[in-house]
Amino acid sequence: MAYRRLHSASPARRLPEFPWDRLAPFKERAAACADGLVDLSVGAPVDEVAPAIRRALCEAAARPGYPTVAGPPELREAIRSWLHRHTGVGPEVAVLPTVGSKELVANLPAQLGVGPGDAVSFPEIAYPTYEIGALLVRAEALPVADPRDAADPVKLANGTTRSGRLRLAWINYPANPTGAVATARHLRGLVRWARENSVVLASDECYHTLGWDQARPPVSILDPAVNDGDLTGLLAAHSLSKRSNLAGYRSAFLAGDPAIIADLLEIRRHAGFMVPWAVQLATIAALQDEEHAIEQRARYEARRAVLRGALEAAGFRIDDSHAGLYLWATRGEDCWATVAWLAERGILAAPGEFYGAKGAEHVRVALTATDEAVAGAAKRLS
Repeated sequence: MAYRRLHSASPARRLPEFPWDRLAPFKERAAACADGLVDLSVGAPVDEVAPAIRRALCEAAARPGYPTVAGPPELREAIRSWLHRHTGVGPEVAVLPTVGSKELVANLPAQLGVGPGDAVSFPEIAYPTYEIGALLVRAEALPVADPRDAADPVKLANGTTRSGRLRLAWINYPANPTGAVATARHLRGLVRWARENSVVLASDECYHTLGWDQARPPVSILDPAVNDGDLTGLLAAHSLSKRSNLAGYRSAFLAGDPAIIADLLEIRRHAGFMVPWAVQLATIAALQDEEHAIEQRARYEARRAVLRGALEAAGFRIDDSHAGLYLWATRGEDCWATVAWLAERGILAAPGEFYGAKGAEHVRVALTATDEAVAGAAKRLS
């Protein structure tokens, strides 16, 4: 009886079904194809980690003591230097290493003190973990086309209503899964709105260095052109999973408002959110080396060209997809019908419904497969 009472109150009961479990039958169907499975459903890197990063990891493996949550000064300086090169932000930015970016997204509402009676907004087509973070703290989870749609407790475009106080708004540019990007002008408007409404604006920028359209380059919320050098109320999440193939290392960081970062540091010290020493030092090596990232970007760009051409030749339309590691593709039908059509050809893609109701006619096709697998997929599509 005691177990049942505990289990009935379990946070897992508040969460939706893990989406990838629903894809399992289609994976089996695709794997049964004569030529085997080409899995383009997940964004997991397949290319090797650069030798310099692996050496740094190995050289740090002998450290027996506990790492620090804040990381050594060398790590914080490497993060700030990288941010300055890629976003233009100055030394005033505060930084904090995190155990990958998914744990950060899921735990940020709790660590900001969001709870029942509060609301968290996130893009209506989005990475599912934004919603999970809100549900874990029993806050209202609001999918919106624009964070400003959730500013007032009135009926929202998606048919929901907001009764709680909006505390945290997530944005994601370049977007997963759509690959959409935002202009500096658009971001300036969001920054102004967030400050006027005392909302923390958190920007997931894990695909920031993977822009493909020169006319629409990714812009960071940390860019002085967006915030005029004032980081108040702003947070940006970055990850080395895609840039440096470090998904298995769980290497990421948060940057932005020094006051918020200081609070998060104290909370995470108490809770023990420590990036291992070896990963911290490997992260330094990765951030200081741009050559391996440029080479990896070129691999993805080549794979993107092959897949996009094959999909369009097969009758797909590619929407957005200006940046990131996915093609947001549609045949103008229910996404599960498209998933089934691809599975019959041995190709597995992610149904757009995983990312929100507005994605119901799209599939997400990942670029994170080997050159051979991408060529094989293109051949099957033709």
